[in-house]
Amino acid sequence: MGISMFNPQDDAALFRPVPVANETSQHSHSVTVPVVIIGGGPTGLLQAYLLSQLGVKCLIVERYPERLGAPKAHALSPRSLELLRQFNLDVREIRQLGTRRRDAFWVNFLTNLSGEQVGVLPYERMDVDVLRDTPEMIHNIPQPVFEQFITNVLAKDSNVDLRKGLSFVSLDQDSNGVTTTVEERATGHRFQIRSKYLIACDGASSKVRSFLGIESDGEDSYETMMTIHFNADLRRIVGKRVGMLHWIMDPLASGFIIAYDLSGNSVLISNFDANKYPVENWNNELCRKVVVSALGTEAPFDILSYRPWLLRRKVARSYRQGNVFLAGDAAHSFPPTGGLGLNSGLADVHNLAYKISFVLNGQAGESLLNTYEADRRHVAIVNSMQSVKNGQQIFGLLKTLGLGEDLVAARKNLYANIKDPAKMKAIDQGVEGQREHFDNLELHIGYVYGSQEIPPHASKYAPKFQVGARLPHAWIRMKDSILQPVDVSYVDEFTKEDIELRRYSTLDLCDFDKFTLIGDLEVPGVKTCRVGKDFEVIGSAGQEWLQGAGLRDGGGLLVRPDQHILMVLTKDTQVEDVKQCMRRHLGV
Repeated sequence: MGISMFNPQDDAALFRPVPVANETSQHSHSVTVPVVIIGGGPTGLLQAYLLSQLGVKCLIVERYPERLGAPKAHALSPRSLELLRQFNLDVREIRQLGTRRRDAFWVNFLTNLSGEQVGVLPYERMDVDVLRDTPEMIHNIPQPVFEQFITNVLAKDSNVDLRKGLSFVSLDQDSNGVTTTVEERATGHRFQIRSKYLIACDGASSKVRSFLGIESDGEDSYETMMTIHFNADLRRIVGKRVGMLHWIMDPLASGFIIAYDLSGNSVLISNFDANKYPVENWNNELCRKVVVSALGTEAPFDILSYRPWLLRRKVARSYRQGNVFLAGDAAHSFPPTGGLGLNSGLADVHNLAYKISFVLNGQAGESLLNTYEADRRHVAIVNSMQSVKNGQQIFGLLKTLGLGEDLVAARKNLYANIKDPAKMKAIDQGVEGQREHFDNLELHIGYVYGSQEIPPHASKYAPKFQVGARLPHAWIRMKDSILQPVDVSYVDEFTKEDIELRRYSTLDLCDFDKFTLIGDLEVPGVKTCRVGKDFEVIGSAGQEWLQGAGLRDGGGLLVRPDQHILMVLTKDTQVEDVKQCMRRHLGV
């Protein structure tokens, strides 16, 4: 990674080992940088990129020389893609790196991959109508591929230094910042980094969180899982039954296949009985047996890796201690059932980026940083509850179908149940009950900062023109824009005329480094966007958006740099009212 963030004459000493007698001893610091990020996963990498775009130099401490190749998360939500677009990352290229929409459109419920189909549901919102509510349809991309994409971008970024093979050891805070002790894993040498802020993005087993003694709320575990990463050509097995997720009812392989690439890269996540198959007894042979049961055929495949884990929900009780912040899995971890974990982390760092930048630049007081936890923690609680609910319901459904004392009896019961009309009625209801699991649009783009409400249904999104909500989307024409047009060419149903109408979103009105006022007031230091002068809405949906935003009645919206509404203006709102609102938010 680039190291030009430091003066060339200092570069040779950048990571010169400084002996550390103990974790509390004082030494001259090897490195000084505004922000240290512990953890070079997707959340840490994106945090560094966002801060760099805001002019903040940072250093990433990553313990692994190379990141694990086994896919974990696989879906970038509409909100994640919206924020990537806001910061000028190439969403078109990201889509080319992931799963094609036509291969990812469905969720299949099967006895095994080559067996009987018991049910089918749409996968998330990949229908055309979702683009009424967001400019970016959900996209499937293996986490390692997304990480590499961000890493490649950062390789050209002189504001960011990524150091691999370093482990966090300890930290010490004073009134001016944080001193972090790290260890070079290959040599054991320890040295220190001085920064104003530290952001812990070091995963669910966060050493930073543990060092700070921050406890978490939630359940320790309720199911034992095994992730088996394998390579196989599944296209000839699935035929026309393509899809992103394939839920397998076979009692040995009970779980789901994530088909990142139907021609090769796949993962089986199996919910196994730890009493019958203790974790310590798992080996390559057992993994092959489970995968064969999931596929229902002896098709050739290679086992690439396997790892056990627990289905759990944890949300840190505090997201901030002094000048140290928790983000991503370090702040919250919950089951993958719903695809909310990675996306919650990306939204965390999007929320935090402008706040740290504004404080470092003297545009805001320290109190602005307190709003990070106030904004993001409740979102994590809601997402974790939904993930647990999804997991309990889906694995409960799978288990009831193949009960039995042994594998032969369990499979016999499975096939008897799917032939029984009365049982199939209950199974159909169970599958239908999973729609909320595979359509979380309200959780992705409908959350409201400052609200303590729990959405009654994860699928039912409605635009919200209120303080704390993400600015609702509508398609617009912009007079001048340096942004690349939105790419919706991947939607086969669209004509050229359809694509031409979907070039820019109301979200594109918001710059990432300033507040935006959508309306007629001119406020010093705030970007103003006027209807008819700076942008025009499109169609009847656009007219509804104008009404919702209050623009038809002489009002408008003040929007934060992270695209969330800070103030709803009326025709009587004065410039001083807007200034006071901003001062309260910024703590100045």
